Amino acid sequence: MGETTAISWCDHTFNGWIGCMKVSPACDGCYAEALMDKRYGRVEWGAPGHGPGTRVRTSEANWKQPLKWNRKAQESGTRPFVFCSSLADVFDNHVDPGWRADLFDLIRATPNLVWLLLTKRPQNIVEMSTTGNPRWLGEAWPRNAAIGTTVEDQKRVDINVPALLNAKGELNPAFAFLSCEPLLGPLQIAEYLPNKLWNDLPSWTSPEIDWVITGGETDQGSHKARPTNPQWFRSLRDQCTTAGVAYHHKQNGEWVSVSEVAGPGTHFKFDDGRTVRRIGKGRSGRTIDGAEHDARPQVAV
Repeated sequence: MGETTAISWCDHTFNGWIGCMKVSPACDGCYAEALMDKRYGRVEWGAPGHGPGTRVRTSEANWKQPLKWNRKAQESGTRPFVFCSSLADVFDNHVDPGWRADLFDLIRATPNLVWLLLTKRPQNIVEMSTTGNPRWLGEAWPRNAAIGTTVEDQKRVDINVPALLNAKGELNPAFAFLSCEPLLGPLQIAEYLPNKLWNDLPSWTSPEIDWVITGGETDQGSHKARPTNPQWFRSLRDQCTTAGVAYHHKQNGEWVSVSEVAGPGTHFKFDDGRTVRRIGKGRSGRTIDGAEHDARPQVAV
């Protein structure tokens, strides 16, 4: 975590604390758990039936890193994207509210950075940003902070996206985004994207999604990646293209369409007849039909 990152949709990662609790199928192969619990033993990961786990705050030196990035961004006239809490969840119920308040103080102190607050708990965003944080009650939501939620299947779309858009309407963040990683099924999200049939109506004020990220699953310890049908990626790409929404494809994961990358590997055939081959993350790449998709949303100055 820190100055450099291999995550294609951000420029830096920052973790004010480490630790979380599993809440959905996307958590089954949690890389943060594999790294910080199973490999390094820094925390105990929470899960249903096992308790909430533990959380540890990172060092003061780490908390000063974004101040350095902010100075560099100001000097260069750039707006780097910072993925916040890749090893935790900002809106986790079991995090000390004081840590969250410290994080928002840091976000306000770094206006040249665009903070990406990705959560699996969008229902908590408004509460934990207002009455849940008396220390900064009444403070406006920082304009350099975006909110996003993970939606790995249609059930999570139906649960999480309305909560995310409610928070967008209440708080006016920089933008709202979806992380469809790991993508575990086909998603229909068009109703939450801009649509020219109603977008130009004077009465239309409903919040909408501004950015969509997709990605296939990767192996994490004993958890082996579930295959993703390439048509699920194509569908989201096309839904975003139709709506004029920024679309970013991070990775294919361990599996890739047999038409995308040649070579040996275990095959998996979906009910629609499409077939993927397991060749490993290092070889599967991040193209769809031979093209990379690297779009990011525009950010107001």
